[in-house]
Parts: sequence; C-alpha cells; structure tokens
Amino acid sequence: MKKSILFVCTGNSCRSVMAEGLFKKLVETREDFLVGSAGVGAADGYGASDETLRVMRKHGIDMSGHKSRCITAAMVRTADKIFVMENMHRDAILQEWPEVAEKTHLLTEYSKHAKHRGREIDIPDPIRMSQDFYRNVFDVIRECVEHIAEEFGVKKEEVE
Repeated sequence: MKKSILFVCTGNSCRSVMAEGLFKKLVETREDFLVGSAGVGAADGYGASDETLRVMRKHGIDMSGHKSRCITAAMVRTADKIFVMENMHRDAILQEWPEVAEKTHLLTEYSKHAKHRGREIDIPDPIRMSQDFYRNVFDVIRECVEHIAEEFGVKKEEVE
C-alpha cells in the first residue's frame, strides 16, 4: 500500500516545493510513496519561484513542472503524513480539519540537530529573500526530509 506524504507551506512556491522535490528524489527508486505539496494560502496553477528552481537545480532536482495547489479536504484526509513548515500552517489545517492532528507535524520536529526533539521551530519563508537565504532554508529542509525518509525505511542517500 502506498504511503501518501504531503508537504505544506503558505504559497506552495518555495518551502513545500523544496521538501516535495527532495523527498521524491530520495524515494525515486521506490513505488510505495505518493508525494505532493500544497499551500494554506496558495493560488492554484503557479510555478515555483525562480530562486527555488535555481537552488533545486543545483542539487540535481528539476521542479520546473511544479504547479501550486491550495490545500483541500481530500489532500489532508488521504495523506498518511502531513509536514508543515510553520506552526501557523498546522494551526490553519487543524482549524479546518481537527481530525488530522495526529498525522500533522512541523517539519523541524524531524531535525537531527535539534537539541530537544520536538522543538517547535518554524522554517522561515524565503520569498523575496537572497539566494543565500534560499540555500540556508534548503539545507534545513534537506536535513529534516532525509531524517523523515530514514524513519520510513528509505536508505539514506545524500542529495548533493
């Protein structure tokens, strides 16, 4: 049975796109995952930001075909796990669909480098920030996504 993973941010043009692309790369040889992304405030049909596309390309991931999606009831109900970038994303989801609380997690809960597992640290939105800011956000997301993949039994392979 396929596991459905959903990554969520605000506009579905930066952070959730990075997480989706990274996770898809980690599981590209597996057929037991459905991976997607959405935004709590996204407009449907827009591409990823140019900066996101650039940082992803540097790591061998092409997200040029990405189209933004606003989160829906069907998405949250069919997802096995929902990973959000900020507490406000979790709050927005749980306000609308409180029944998905147990499967909705802040991405940084999966950081190996957090001194206290479960610390609630938001991943800042890089929109309109420098390319260095995007790279830093990418690095945080990569570390968390790699750890999530390991917890799902995916062999770790570095996304360089």
